[in-house]
Amino acid sequence: MDRLEIYEYLKKLNIWYEITEHDAVYNMLQITNIELPYPEAEGKNLFVRDDKKQNYYLITVKGNKKVNLKEFRKNNNTRPLSFASEDDMMSIIGLPSGSVTPLGVLNDKENRVKVFIDEEFITSSGLIGVHPNDNRATVWLKVEDLIDIIKKNGNTVNIVKI
Repeated sequence: MDRLEIYEYLKKLNIWYEITEHDAVYNMLQITNIELPYPEAEGKNLFVRDDKKQNYYLITVKGNKKVNLKEFRKNNNTRPLSFASEDDMMSIIGLPSGSVTPLGVLNDKENRVKVFIDEEFITSSGLIGVHPNDNRATVWLKVEDLIDIIKKNGNTVNIVKI
């Protein structure tokens, strides 16, 4: 799904959302130059894989957090982790680096990706801001709606402390 298809899908499901259009951003440093309506709900996404390329994970945390992959591995009982290649991202979720988002799993037809969302999104405002499969916009929605969308696609979602 591209950005417009994401918006149509959200409308079809009758899910509340807001859109913030902006210049393309490829990292969290660049987003600091953009005025966002809910900066505390901005998500940062990591697409990682295990050392055997058997399992793929999309980790979403608050934009100001760092993720220690060794600690994540220990806490979530995974094999050693590293960042997935650009080829893996394109073939599995259909997105280049800089555009990774939990909404990208809607392109994961084999449901290979396991999604991990930081529990802080739920315990704070309940909102989350992610790319709509395009790094030139941020779509704001309720984190519970995002979780439902991912599960409806057939991917697993884990709410974890990161």
